[in-house]
Amino acid sequence: MAKTTTTYWNALKPESNTRWTSVPGLEGVAEEITHSIDENTGEYTRLTRFLPGADTTPFGGKTHAYPEEVFIVSGRLHDAAVDQWLAAGEYASRPPGELHGPFKTDEGCIVLEVSFPNRIQG
Repeated sequence: MAKTTTTYWNALKPESNTRWTSVPGLEGVAEEITHSIDENTGEYTRLTRFLPGADTTPFGGKTHAYPEEVFIVSGRLHDAAVDQWLAAGEYASRPPGELHGPFKTDEGCIVLEVSFPNRIQG
């Protein structure tokens, strides 16, 4: 099975707000929309929206055994692991095991994430 597909729509328009769901464990801090997923490989594309004032410091940084790509769509996000503010247009291709976060944002931020859980580091 391939990744799911969908017709064109705009996740950033106000009428799409009902499609955003809370990130489990980060209710009131971050929301997400999964745009496509491959149920067999686990590969997915999603947007994560960090709400203004969001702070994931209590949850610490994060690593995982697979690569992912991230692109800042709007706003800005501070990544404590690299001590850097990431602004709209910033991109990273993270290798397996790379520490990222915790994150903070003052104005809010939307991040496009493409993850490859089936490409686990051996």
